[in-house]
Amino acid sequence: MEDAARTNVPRGRFDFECVPETDQSFETALAKARDGERLTVADGVELMTTGTDREGIDLARKERVLEAADRRREEVVGDDVTFVANLNNNVTTACNTGCLFCNFKDTAQHFEEESDEDHAGFTKTPEESREIVAAARETGIYEVTSVSGLHPALALDDEHVEILEASDRGDLNYKPADAYETDPGTYVDQMEAMDVDGVHLHSMTPEEAYHARRGTDWSYEEVYGRLKDAGLDSAPGTAAEILVDEVRAVICPGKIGTDEWIEAMEAAAAVGLDTTATIMYGHVENEAHRVRHLKRVRDLQDRTGNITEFVPLSFVHPNTPLAERGMIDAGATTHEDELMIAVSRLFLDNIENIQSSWVKYGDEQGLKMLSCGANDFMGTILSEEITKRAGGEFGEARSFAEYVEMITAIGRTPVERSTDYRETREIDPDDPPFGPELGPAADGTPLVDSAAGSTAAGDASPADD
Repeated sequence: MEDAARTNVPRGRFDFECVPETDQSFETALAKARDGERLTVADGVELMTTGTDREGIDLARKERVLEAADRRREEVVGDDVTFVANLNNNVTTACNTGCLFCNFKDTAQHFEEESDEDHAGFTKTPEESREIVAAARETGIYEVTSVSGLHPALALDDEHVEILEASDRGDLNYKPADAYETDPGTYVDQMEAMDVDGVHLHSMTPEEAYHARRGTDWSYEEVYGRLKDAGLDSAPGTAAEILVDEVRAVICPGKIGTDEWIEAMEAAAAVGLDTTATIMYGHVENEAHRVRHLKRVRDLQDRTGNITEFVPLSFVHPNTPLAERGMIDAGATTHEDELMIAVSRLFLDNIENIQSSWVKYGDEQGLKMLSCGANDFMGTILSEEITKRAGGEFGEARSFAEYVEMITAIGRTPVERSTDYRETREIDPDDPPFGPELGPAADGTPLVDSAAGSTAAGDASPADD
């Protein structure tokens, strides 16, 4: 047997029905991938495992998968490496959902007026959110991303508040805003607050949309339609984790199921919102779950055509309940990370943009992913909290100068982009200083002082995409 590497896939540790076994061969699957044929789930599993006929990851086979993915990337999007000038502004960390992979949330009871529990969480008023986004806009930011905990007081709008107040149901995870130290307003209040003079507002995951319709008979289209009217421009396809319910039952039993996540994403598309799609991998799932997830995302894109990018998110395990309870020992290996990016590129033949997350992988490995099939390198962020709380170590901000230096060092072209990739600007590495020009107030001034590590936006708000 050729050199092989271990994986951290917990085969046999959980009693899953979906297992990485196929009647396909690795060589056949790779040939189909190289020829540009649409891959089956069995093909994807063979590529993700580098062959189910062998234990571990066959390193020589892995390199062949990466090469095929890199060629496909060049054929589809060329040598541009894109990134966006963005700010993360989460509204609250208050949440009672209890996901075992998350160390971002703070138990909502701790935020109540009568609580004497210490916590490091936060809730922002709509006025505070507007101040943060308005200040960031003036620095040249193009996009604000907002993904938050499910605060019990957060309702869609005033009508929703009235419905929740009148309900006698005890299962709606609702308490009135006056029970808390800080009133977060409604989702519509927050969208209107962050809808500042041309800044693209990227917010409201399917899980948040579910929270925004609880206790009503409203459809997801109704919810996303009201949010769009309030200023929402696109919706992040996070809260996807793994779109296989037997995995969700282990890691996030309190969250919506696969079918409802897909229903919400279809509704966002139906009202004219672009979306992204993600996968969070490297915890309890196996390779077959990962590929089934890709199949569901590809099918969704076939129906909607509105997914602008796919974002693999490698699970950061320290400080999370999964690790603390001994359910996992580690996240994905580097080999698994590279194969996740590569197979995503080969399997998702209807999504042009695959993102490499420097927050998850770090700079060196993040750049390597750009030779494994990825073409996008996230955004400036200017603040990051979810990964950091889980034990991530790779920073909270990225300057345009750093982007230009890293991307040109690997022989690729740095390109500023809009959220939806419809606007792009190639950056000349010989023409400093480097700053955004696509934002509504952008004039090329650098966003981040890379030497000092400070941001032009000042005290940026902690958040994540």
